[in-house]
Amino acid sequence: MMMPKKVKYRKQQRGRMAGKAWRGSSIAFGDFGLKAMECAWITDRQIEAARVAMTRSIKRGGKVWIRLFPDKPITKKPAETRMGKGKGAPEQWVAVIRPGKVLFEMEGVDRATAFSAMRLAAHKLPIKTKFVSRDGLE
Repeated sequence: MMMPKKVKYRKQQRGRMAGKAWRGSSIAFGDFGLKAMECAWITDRQIEAARVAMTRSIKRGGKVWIRLFPDKPITKKPAETRMGKGKGAPEQWVAVIRPGKVLFEMEGVDRATAFSAMRLAAHKLPIKTKFVSRDGLE
């Protein structure tokens, strides 16, 4: 389970998801990437499911980079609790994703293998994504 080791504040406000990703929007490490096309909160479990799907698909070949990290705590109040009595306890961790952000990168595999692996990973995520490559071909 991915989550920060230590945070300054235990609880955070929800914030906004407007606008595009102005950092992390180009491929930096590998040859192929999976780019987000929508805003979303992506949970640690979704990231892990996508990673497992990808690494199993490429069968220990190549290298995978995870370009997102869940550093935002989401709180929930217990079920059937009356309103008031403060903010709920931190329940899960999410990464705030804006359109244009590269989520995963991969190298050391051919284009077809990378495409099919990224497709499997994309099915685990709650947003529309796009397969991108360093050479600019879609």
